Amino acid sequence: MTTKNKKDGIDPVTLTVIEKGLQQVCSEMDLVHEKTSFSPVISESFDRSNGIYGLGNGRVISQGVMGLPIFIGVMQETTRSVIDYRDDLEDGDVILVNDPYLGGTHLMDVKMVKPFYYKGKIWCYLSNTGHWPDTGGMVPGGFNSTATEIHQEGLRIPPVKLMRQGTMDQDVVRIVLANIRVSEERIGDIKAQIAALDAGARRLTGLIDRYGQETVESAIAELEDRSEQMMRAHIDTIPDGTYCGTAYMDSDGVVNEPLEINVEIAVNGSDIAFDLSKSSPPCMGPMNSVWATTLSSIYVAIKHIFPDVPVNAGCFRPIKVEEPKGTFIYAEYPRPVAGCAAEVSQRIMEAVFLALADAIPGKLFAAPAGTSGNISLGGFDPEDERNYIMYYFSGGGYGGWWSGDGITNGCSTIGISKSQPVEVLEQRYPVIFDHYSIREHSGGAGKYRGGFGVSYKVRMLRGSGTASFLMEHGKFGPPGILGGEEGACNEIRVCRNGQIIEPEHVSKGEGFTLGPGDWVEVLTPGGGGYGLPEARSEELTKRDEKRGY
Repeated sequence: MTTKNKKDGIDPVTLTVIEKGLQQVCSEMDLVHEKTSFSPVISESFDRSNGIYGLGNGRVISQGVMGLPIFIGVMQETTRSVIDYRDDLEDGDVILVNDPYLGGTHLMDVKMVKPFYYKGKIWCYLSNTGHWPDTGGMVPGGFNSTATEIHQEGLRIPPVKLMRQGTMDQDVVRIVLANIRVSEERIGDIKAQIAALDAGARRLTGLIDRYGQETVESAIAELEDRSEQMMRAHIDTIPDGTYCGTAYMDSDGVVNEPLEINVEIAVNGSDIAFDLSKSSPPCMGPMNSVWATTLSSIYVAIKHIFPDVPVNAGCFRPIKVEEPKGTFIYAEYPRPVAGCAAEVSQRIMEAVFLALADAIPGKLFAAPAGTSGNISLGGFDPEDERNYIMYYFSGGGYGGWWSGDGITNGCSTIGISKSQPVEVLEQRYPVIFDHYSIREHSGGAGKYRGGFGVSYKVRMLRGSGTASFLMEHGKFGPPGILGGEEGACNEIRVCRNGQIIEPEHVSKGEGFTLGPGDWVEVLTPGGGGYGLPEARSEELTKRDEKRGY
């Protein structure tokens, strides 16, 4: 097969085949990770990601199509931190790390980095992330809404060698398992992540064997250049100028006052720069965001607006983000960060959407639900005679957009994850879902209304459990744009011994001990509306009435 000519470089057919081949390597890693994991949050909800990362700076070369978008930028920073931290990597090594301050998110997102060797030389890195339902800490599941330092949130792991030249370091494993709950599940998740990396190494070796090292490297460089060109072409459609957006968080879980995310976006031709320095200062509670998560939030926001640009390091070249030091979205040790990846990231993205809404209304949408709805329930099941931890997140409404209503029960803005089937949860844990339904009236009104959130009630059947919540949009509904109204706020109700309680911080709380018959009810936000409500067509109104909305 001819792969190059002197005038045009690599031929387009080979370029496309290699591009899809790299994606397939990552997607197969995702599949192995999913099918071999013990935790339903990975095997059923796909809260994981796998990718290929470059030498030197850890830049993203490719990520699986089913990987969580928020990990696009995060795992670049993780891989880069491992490169900086370890100069002793050998063939067969696997690095384990979850340190938020070293290119991470919250402690429950545990990363592994494997140097990939080809013909005796390191060629790239294979990295993945899996959300472990627990990494220790004050509350089961790790979503400790009242933590005031990272050490209260769980086990923090610097880049350590889990595998040494193909052999698992049992001392490292023992330390990890001794510090987390339900350790028999975690060893399964550990082996699943390693298996995914091994599968990626086999497939990547086959790809390079087939097309040759020089051709694959040339294709990667060309793909990065093309992604940059596409992104620049999109940015060039935004009128030059400075645009401002503000999003608010309910509280940090400790101090019951809102936090502000303020973004200024400067567009100059095909370059775009972000300044978040006017955001609130570091907070006491766990809603601080580390730099890797803040940076990745900007990347994912732009990808939502321009979704057709292929994911690799090239698409980020036109995007400049100033480090917002001195704010709660630039967390430094020992600030707690449990809510950064699942919640703060979505508020950052919301601020970006609101800032650009007037500039490019034909490419923007009203704010989505913007919360993962994190709920953890941990306890002892007397029937199975075992401890358990159930971690669950739910969907919400997407914002109305320029051509239609928002999606109902869409996944969070940061991912492609889906809620775990309630039937699976009922089989594994001592709970039953009394109802799971569309939350009517939750979409913001507009020419195109927001999508609806969901409503569910989960009840304890036996034993005991302790519930914790870390959610958002409980005080401020997802905003509409261009005259659209905001979506409904998040609501949580807990019933213990027949008494209904609402958390003091509305969307956050912990330490709710539940017994048989006690229940938790959650109503997730709807999306904001797009355009003036009076501009909504009679046809769309009748359609909603016909469907019973």
